[in-house]
Amino acid sequence: MAVKLFLNTFYTVGIILCIIVAYQYGIVQHHYGYIVSAALIIAIFVYLKVRILKEIRNTQKKP
Repeated sequence: MAVKLFLNTFYTVGIILCIIVAYQYGIVQHHYGYIVSAALIIAIFVYLKVRILKEIRNTQKKP
């Protein structure tokens, strides 16, 4: 269970870092490849985060 909570935190930090990188390097410095890369990584992290949250919810429901 602790590993899943750590992964959840890791995914959240990863999403925030990708947003910062996309803004700083993609929008401000006009390197649009960073925006595309960050968007793909964010999509993967969100998918994995939703999956792990469903697993945590299912383990908590079962007695």
